[in-house]
Amino acid sequence: QMQFVESGGGLVQAGDSLRLSCAASGLTYFNYAMGWFRQAPGNVREFLAAISIRGSGTSYAESVKGRFTISRDKAKTTMYLQMNSLKPEDTAVYYCAATLSISRSAYYTEPSAYRYWGQGTQVTVSS
Repeated sequence: QMQFVESGGGLVQAGDSLRLSCAASGLTYFNYAMGWFRQAPGNVREFLAAISIRGSGTSYAESVKGRFTISRDKAKTTMYLQMNSLKPEDTAVYYCAATLSISRSAYYTEPSAYRYWGQGTQVTVSS
């Protein structure tokens, strides 16, 4: 059974940076494509970034492209989301997600594609 735990959230000011981590435990981490999503109160869960098993394939939402960077460290079974130039509208609960993937180069942008989810970490950006 795969489990994922996010960390690194907090309260920051506009323009600051944060790095979120998603630590995986369980078996066959290396067979999972992964992604980051967020959800603000009253909103649907929003795709942010996705990464393939190999780490070479990535995709970003337009709202975060150029500001956020997704990466994964296979040696430490951890995925990251580096967030720069944060804005008040980035305030939300951030979730990591994983899905078993046959293709080592595929990445997935739809929440329905993911089977495993972390518990979420709060990011609050003040103006």
